[in-house]
Amino acid sequence: MLNYLTMSQISISQEFYESGNDNFAKKRFNAATDSYFKAIVTLCDHIIQANQGLTPKNHIERFDLMKVNYPREFIIVSGLFSRYRQTYNQKADENDAKITKEKFKELVQQFRIDKDFKDIL
Repeated sequence: MLNYLTMSQISISQEFYESGNDNFAKKRFNAATDSYFKAIVTLCDHIIQANQGLTPKNHIERFDLMKVNYPREFIIVSGLFSRYRQTYNQKADENDAKITKEKFKELVQQFRIDKDFKDIL
């Protein structure tokens, strides 16, 4: 059973998501993709912390915990990781940002926390 996220935890993911929207509107697709992915990983970290009592220190720990505890969500997040890493040194495009944004929405639904994000989605 999913424990509830605190308002502070929700607001961190919301801030990254809204930053992604701002960057997307300004056609800064690298920054948008980066922000949407950070919204995803902070969301996952908060879910892991709420349910397993652990806070991942890096991507490897996060992926290991997700693979065991959230295998469906792990597939989504790990599939986006290379897209996110490419923003370090390659130009992202509108499609990269859109896909990452949509996957955030999908994860919110899969974690069944839509009500916590209804004001921004």
